[in-house]
Amino acid sequence: MARKEALQFIEDLKNNNNKEWFHENKKRYELFKKEYQNIIAEILQEMKPLDPSLANLEIKNCTFRINRDIRFSKDKSPYKSNMGIWLSTNKNIKNSPGYYIHYEKGSSFIAGGLYCPEAEELKKVRKEIAFFYEDLEKTTSNATFKKEFGALDRDETNMLKKAPKDYDPNHPAIEFLKLKSYTATQKIDDELFSDKDFAKKITQKLIVLKPLNEFLNRALETVE
Repeated sequence: MARKEALQFIEDLKNNNNKEWFHENKKRYELFKKEYQNIIAEILQEMKPLDPSLANLEIKNCTFRINRDIRFSKDKSPYKSNMGIWLSTNKNIKNSPGYYIHYEKGSSFIAGGLYCPEAEELKKVRKEIAFFYEDLEKTTSNATFKKEFGALDRDETNMLKKAPKDYDPNHPAIEFLKLKSYTATQKIDDELFSDKDFAKKITQKLIVLKPLNEFLNRALETVE
């Protein structure tokens, strides 16, 4: 019941995204926050034995503040109307490879990899791909990866139209090299969050992304 009530709070907040409603429902928010942390604890318990890079993560490392940063946004809604969970493979690096879980009614999904790395990080990833693209191909062509995630995310916002500077347009991995983010995403049913085996089922999907994260971490750890 607590799980359903927590998710219902998020749905109600989406329809009442203002400070007055939020303060009137502060007790509901506190219950949501407690359940939010319980969900993270369950997932960490399942994920840590399978991915040692998450060993040092604590619940606080995986949460997001509910307040939105509206300084540069046209949308001035003060609160986030979703629940996000981020399991980073390196909690000391601001943007490192990891696993993401997102609850939002009708738009829930899981994902993983490296999203919009800085220029120097992107340079390292592309260099790793240029020399060892077979490793990335092996990961993305794996039958389980393809079944769960299909392929790396590709759209006009995260992909160059031409080969990046200093790379041959005929490079065998040019489609990988054109990417500006290295992520994979799967839409999931909202009802999965209320399943009694939620953490185990989500873990079975997320852990498929472990080789992708390992490849990306290897690239970022390379000393120029």
